[in-house]
Amino acid sequence: MPLTVRVIAPDKTVWDSSAEEVILPSTTGQLGILSGHAPLLTALDAGVMRVRASRDWVAIALMGGFAEVENDEVTILVNGAERADSIDRDAARAAYNEAEARLNRANSSDNRQEKIQATQALKRARARLQAVGGI
Repeated sequence: MPLTVRVIAPDKTVWDSSAEEVILPSTTGQLGILSGHAPLLTALDAGVMRVRASRDWVAIALMGGFAEVENDEVTILVNGAERADSIDRDAARAAYNEAEARLNRANSSDNRQEKIQATQALKRARARLQAVGGI
């Protein structure tokens, strides 16, 4: 029996279809979901979600949120999400390089808030770049 998977961002539904398997970037590590999985509610980190629909894997960059698994339904509510096929690899690489440089600048300052924001920006940029296979 396939899973019903929905990825919902504030501005759009990124995925609403069935799948055989889902791999989520939870805050405690990668989490695999198959049909018959026990009920679960988990926080998600910025990272790449992978969905196996039939034989093909689809990568989706998630920008943090929550996932609920219950009765073979996986509902994912996120702050932002992009399918890999809609991400420009060169732009993602440039954004990653800029985020890395921003974090390096922030680490040399004493501003804690700036370091936190730069770290989060790097996580989001890394997720987008990983989704398109750039890392």
